[in-house]
Amino acid sequence: MVSKKNIYKFYFFFLFIHLFLWTLIPSLTNVNLPLDTIEALAWGSNLSWGFNKHPPFSAFAVEFFYKIFGNQDWAYYLLSQLFVISAFIAVFNFAKDFFKSDYLAFLSVLLLESIFYYNYTSPEFNVNISQLPFWAFSIFFAWRCIKYDKYLDYIFLSLTLGLGILSKYIFLYLVLGIKLLFLYLLIKKKIKSYNFLIIGPLVLLIVLPHIFWLFDNNFITLSYGINRTGVAGNLMDHLIFPITFIFKQLIILLPFFIMTFFLINKFKLNKIVLDQKLIFLFFTFLIPLLFIFLTSMIMGAKLRTMWMTPFYLLAGVVIIQIFRKNINLNKIKKFYIVFVFFFLISPGTYALISLKNDFKRTDYPGKEIARLVQNRWDDNFTNEIKIVIGDEWFAGNLSYHLDSRPKWIIELKDESKNLNKEEGVIYTGNPKILKNICPGVFGSIKPVGYCMIGIR
Repeated sequence: MVSKKNIYKFYFFFLFIHLFLWTLIPSLTNVNLPLDTIEALAWGSNLSWGFNKHPPFSAFAVEFFYKIFGNQDWAYYLLSQLFVISAFIAVFNFAKDFFKSDYLAFLSVLLLESIFYYNYTSPEFNVNISQLPFWAFSIFFAWRCIKYDKYLDYIFLSLTLGLGILSKYIFLYLVLGIKLLFLYLLIKKKIKSYNFLIIGPLVLLIVLPHIFWLFDNNFITLSYGINRTGVAGNLMDHLIFPITFIFKQLIILLPFFIMTFFLINKFKLNKIVLDQKLIFLFFTFLIPLLFIFLTSMIMGAKLRTMWMTPFYLLAGVVIIQIFRKNINLNKIKKFYIVFVFFFLISPGTYALISLKNDFKRTDYPGKEIARLVQNRWDDNFTNEIKIVIGDEWFAGNLSYHLDSRPKWIIELKDESKNLNKEEGVIYTGNPKILKNICPGVFGSIKPVGYCMIGIR
């Protein structure tokens, strides 16, 4: 049984087992990396301060790992879990200071393990996962700034906010919550100093290269984000989309509610005192949720389920804070049993679906296709493949699996003038079109055509 004396032993054991299981199982059961991870690797092969869909941080992260591990799939499952447990560590340290209790901090993290976003979907490293540590550490440092008012905490808060924005724009909902929190404290004259004024300039300094990139690329990522929301086509969308959004979130959070049921003895709300702690949770947890819901309602926007990945990192802390007096730590055995059930059933389900279903992206034979393409290339050309052109999936898989690690480009456009005549190029795309226009060697592996242009 977990006791207050051995809490850290179980805490580190939990982090290790989570990291181990969620790295091992997808590594053994998936043939290919997931779509979003391949997409990030495609961007990473041709690094820039932004891409057609998102800001650059996820590409920076996978490219850093590629430089170390190359095209070893397990490394990117490991990378994803490192981001997840980093967020768990941030939540634990925040909760420890928040509750002044290691045990309650531990329970706050265990509750998160029941949430779909931090287990079943976590092997796919993408912009949603890349936000997690920055979201959690931003909350942690915001708390420290308010409580201790140390200059270094404001610098760390600025860093995590800036990197969070460079991960995904939806991070701005948390930025808004923290900004409103400082504004509230300023109005109420509860701020000890004006150190918080350095946050804005430092965050701007971090994201400035991306802002310049946005101006140079006609704000393409913003256009993509707006198009993904599917802004209202009719008046009813302003009602249907928000209701659907809430319904989906409640289903996703069902295991979390079940675990909470076994943690709380009586769901009786005591008199709520609006103290500093509740005010902090209101601005850092509820405000981002409220504003994303209002976004859907006002714009009639269809929000994607996975966009909510970082929003529930404080869910365990919030539940424990509200019902803290109703938690009986002497009768917590059933909670641990339910926790172990969810902890094991999730990776087990993932493995079963991965092995049984043969029509997923992760069943794509990317490595084998790259081998066939390389053999065809070697039969016809003497130089290396340096560039692949096409979408992030088919061309991105080539970029990742080919040993020469060719640079990925979605389309040539103005980049054709920068090509070196010595560089081998492969176009991927519609086989019917490529076959008719290919000036080099054409081949196809359904459903994709490959046009190879190199030096004979």
